[in-house]
Amino acid sequence: MSVRRTRTGGALAAVATLVLAATACGDSAEPAGRDAKDITLTISDNAIAGGKNSRSADWIQNWVIPKFVEAQKAKGVTAKVTFVPSGVDDEQYKTKLALDLRARSGSDVISIDGIWVGEFAQAGYLKPLSEVAGAETDGWAGWAQIPETVQGLGSFEEKRYAIPIGTDGRLLYYNKKLFAQAGLPADWQPRSWQEILDAGAKLKTLSGVTPIQINAGTAMGEATSMQGALPLLAGAGGEVFANGKWTGASQPTRDMLDFYARVYGGGLGDPLLQQEAKGRDKSFQRFAEGKIGILGEGDYFWRSVIEPKAGIAKMADRDSAVGYALIPARTPGAGIRGQDFVSMSGGSVRTLNPNSKFPHQAFELLSFMHSAEAVKAELGDVPRLTARTDVNTEMLAGDPMLRFVAEKILPITAARPPLAVYPQVSVALQEATAAVVGGTAPDAAAAAYQKKLEGLVGGADNVTS
Repeated sequence: MSVRRTRTGGALAAVATLVLAATACGDSAEPAGRDAKDITLTISDNAIAGGKNSRSADWIQNWVIPKFVEAQKAKGVTAKVTFVPSGVDDEQYKTKLALDLRARSGSDVISIDGIWVGEFAQAGYLKPLSEVAGAETDGWAGWAQIPETVQGLGSFEEKRYAIPIGTDGRLLYYNKKLFAQAGLPADWQPRSWQEILDAGAKLKTLSGVTPIQINAGTAMGEATSMQGALPLLAGAGGEVFANGKWTGASQPTRDMLDFYARVYGGGLGDPLLQQEAKGRDKSFQRFAEGKIGILGEGDYFWRSVIEPKAGIAKMADRDSAVGYALIPARTPGAGIRGQDFVSMSGGSVRTLNPNSKFPHQAFELLSFMHSAEAVKAELGDVPRLTARTDVNTEMLAGDPMLRFVAEKILPITAARPPLAVYPQVSVALQEATAAVVGGTAPDAAAAAYQKKLEGLVGGADNVTS
């Protein structure tokens, strides 16, 4: 299942300056309505055969469309479904979709990054599924198979705008060999930040080993936010955006920055690594070489970085030498929603064009694409996390690590706010972590972050502290 991420922002503001002719989805000669016997639908995705996200493109063209058309024929409906592929940069794809939606045109079923949902909704380009295709959308049986935390990827202001495609999760990896040398358990599961620091202190006794790597600074970009700052903020009971306001120099923010100070100011992490342009890649290689004890990363690290045969930092003994654990809250119960453990997730979603001429049939197509049968067909023999619990249970049975993420992490995860200004806020957050790694006191870094935040989001009235 392809999960596409982006850190773009501001595209819709540019789109808003354009004057476009209004058109409508579908052929104007076709009869509209729930009971239409001849329907025309289109699907858009940033995927193209032989190119970007080729597997998804092939699945849509060769499995989804013929299967859906066949199912409609059995109901006495003649359906014509067309795939509109793309294989461009995410920013270009986003701008094209915004132009189409602003012009009241475009495909009926659209794949987008989950972090665009709120931005498109605020611009008026998307509407909740129930407003597009009726209350029946809330009765879709598939919702019961998608954890509420994962549904959040396609939600905005507590309304469902889209169905999540796939997702991921953040966790702690650790080197069991180094742990054994330091007298730490092979089945390590810290239950507080202090237990992470305590493990780091024992690892510090090993020569040539960096005890803890938690991404920080601007050089690592969004990886700093998603693998470090945001999970730590959640572990302190905070969210970067909550109740309609952005979180400034709050206690959770100060706690998060204090943890960075204790890691990097306490000699448990390598502060220089956070400043290097290729620092994250170097952290991958160092972990694979047994030179980093604990590393915070996503499941991507297991699947694609240290994968024994095709990884970019192969570990032949990965399955026996690498352990993984949940990210604990600051103290038990101190995390968001009163949780003992926390995580962050991202991923793509599919939504409906509010201007679809056949909204009910478009939702039939959308929900069909997210059925268990369809999701398994796209996966094929490639184990990946999906949004559906039933599919994960079946398809990940032979992959203990991904099953761990599906069963333990997805039910407790959280998502970034899907708002246009978030990428800029994220950079400000990264700058705050960089300041602390460089020696700035956490309270001072938090205050500077709040000041920067107020300038980004329209003033102090939009920020809590």
